[in-house]
Amino acid sequence: MEVRADTYLWAVRMYKSRTLASEAIKNGKVKLNDQNFKASHFVKIGERYSMSISSVKKIIEVTGIIEKRQGFEIAKQHYIDHSPIPDKTEIQPSAFFVTTKRDKGTGRPTKKDRRDIEGFNAD
Repeated sequence: MEVRADTYLWAVRMYKSRTLASEAIKNGKVKLNDQNFKASHFVKIGERYSMSISSVKKIIEVTGIIEKRQGFEIAKQHYIDHSPIPDKTEIQPSAFFVTTKRDKGTGRPTKKDRRDIEGFNAD
């Protein structure tokens, strides 16, 4: 069975859609044995794909070919995860908000208020 690389990465649940997988390959965020390749490349057992997904480095080795998107338990049987374990210092929350106190009844913040809040959080 021949399966395209973008279809495989979508089927094993590395990306939410085949389009996102294809764009990641095209933009060089996914490497095959540390080299760029095309999304139309046919996946072979034993190949290693390294990718960076939202600042997390993942390395997977193909152990089985899957064409259709299945549940996570089935999908993880078709690859071996060789990803390094991230340090606790590397893990950062995706959204870090400093809560600011707003007076009750003042309504939603205006654009100026929003810029002030974001400027305050950036420091």
